[in-house]
Amino acid sequence: MDRTAGKESGYHATQSGDILIIAMLCAACIVLFASKASAQCTARDVLQNRLTLKAAKTPPVLVRSAFAAPVWKTITIGTFANSFALLNALDAAGCGIGGLAGEILARPAFTVSTTRTNVELFAVSAAELGFQTDTAPLADIYARAQQLGFGLAAAEVAPQLRLQYFDQPMGEFVIGMEPIKTWTGEPVILTVANGGAGLILIGRDGRADAEIPVASRFLFVRSNEAALAKAVHGSQ
Repeated sequence: MDRTAGKESGYHATQSGDILIIAMLCAACIVLFASKASAQCTARDVLQNRLTLKAAKTPPVLVRSAFAAPVWKTITIGTFANSFALLNALDAAGCGIGGLAGEILARPAFTVSTTRTNVELFAVSAAELGFQTDTAPLADIYARAQQLGFGLAAAEVAPQLRLQYFDQPMGEFVIGMEPIKTWTGEPVILTVANGGAGLILIGRDGRADAEIPVASRFLFVRSNEAALAKAVHGSQ
């Protein structure tokens, strides 16, 4: 009986050790999976990483000039051979692409840079540009931005930002680029968005008279004049 009891005790000890090892391996797999999933556009991953974040509602701070504005984010463009490769990368990352956005990326007017370049982006709302009404015409917003030394971002910037901005807060929509016309001639601007169901690239009305909520943020770059002034100032 003692010998049998010893065998059973050894068996249970071995079994417990096996269970512990399996549990440790499972935990390691979960950690590995989580680390890989953190760089994806799917709703599950976005909700997991950003569920506790809420957009802060603070009074807008007026932007006086592009030269004084802080850089919001720096991204890299010119990393894909063509728009089809860019589309494939978006699909591989699980990023959603709206119907209008997909059409714009397929248009001949949408091009990608042939040179790898870092681009400094400025995310500025129409309210920060000085508009005090609930909405403002798109043309007026762009005109005010250009008066302050901002330039419109290249069309490639929006999809590239989508691929390089996986930690976008829920509820944030950032508009970028000069409008590109669809096959039927409708001007569309691309928007990098997180509506809560996953990270997505969508298109919206890009007509000059389109009324845009002043809380909406736009992607700008510094104009050539502002960039030159920055370079001269830095050399002094």
